[in-house]
Amino acid sequence: MAETDEKDERAGTDEHIAEAIGRPDLIRVDEGLICLRFETMKVVSALAAVRHLLDTGAVRRGDTLLDSSSGIYAYALALACHRYGMRCHIIGSTTVDHTLRTQLGILGAHLEQMPPSSDLKLDQKRRVARVHEILRAHPEYHWMRQYHDDIHYLGYRAIADRVRAAAPADGSPLTLVGGVGSGASTGALARYLRADGAGPVRLAGVQPFGSVTFGSEHVADPEIIIAGIGSSIPFANVSHTAYDTVHWLSFDTALAGSVDLLRRHAVFAGLSTGASYAAARWEHAQVPGGTTVFIAADTGHRYVDTVFARHAEAADLADLAPRTVSSLEELALPWSRMEWAGARAPARAEATAGAARGPAHGPARAAFPDPARGLA
Repeated sequence: MAETDEKDERAGTDEHIAEAIGRPDLIRVDEGLICLRFETMKVVSALAAVRHLLDTGAVRRGDTLLDSSSGIYAYALALACHRYGMRCHIIGSTTVDHTLRTQLGILGAHLEQMPPSSDLKLDQKRRVARVHEILRAHPEYHWMRQYHDDIHYLGYRAIADRVRAAAPADGSPLTLVGGVGSGASTGALARYLRADGAGPVRLAGVQPFGSVTFGSEHVADPEIIIAGIGSSIPFANVSHTAYDTVHWLSFDTALAGSVDLLRRHAVFAGLSTGASYAAARWEHAQVPGGTTVFIAADTGHRYVDTVFARHAEAADLADLAPRTVSSLEELALPWSRMEWAGARAPARAEATAGAARGPAHGPARAAFPDPARGLA
């Protein structure tokens, strides 16, 4: 594709707002502790995925791209479709709010929102079922499969390069900490960072209790399952063997992290960031002289009422620490940590995620794009 992407160096301007939104800031919040702060992180993966599909001929301009989303990916895909002249059809969770519905409508995306439900698993199943109904009626649509198609790894190569440039060049240990979610961000960043051979890279994944991804579905959090970093259904994009450590944090612990990050460092970020920040502080203390980077996937605006308005309730983060466990049966609120050590997925998640991969809806291609090739 001859069209310029990302930035016009002569004018110092971006071709589209999506490129600016997807470009993160690197903020040093403490000695050797860095916040990788995004306005909306999934714009990175959506832009690169759509561009790759166009470059390889899997889709053409004007085609309809379809996916299910609880909110953030819907916005990211709508921006990518706006950028590249595509149609966008979203099956949205019951959690999609008025602000996002309005933005999606103006951007030209078609949103079908699920009816109200307090059951996250039911909400996700309904969305997946509706996607399949639409594909049967419109086989020409391309299902993006954000949870299962690893083209969503592609956009993180440039981000990994920025992280590496910000870390010391002396080969000292680098630890990456972030919410697991669909698996694309932490999985891709770790893969690209490890591929550059510049030094050891540890990956710490952050999960809520109640998530099936790393086997905590038997432990319920009375407050909430933290959307964006966990799931009630397995995701094929999660490469479990890439993770060295996993942290499970309760809503209250993540709240304490979010409030501390804003109070201490003036970084206003979402609840998953609070969880990642808490885990990153703990991991960083275990490796003197190393560098720890934690991911802030979005801003805190969606959490003003549910998190930040409750700042007086927040525990002192310095008083909190994880309980170290050696098996999933030992997991317990409010915070548990386990050396995952590159183990495979829990049996149930592995079997279900493997089935979920299935054939891509579109032309056959390699399972994972070559990190050395990047995007043209």
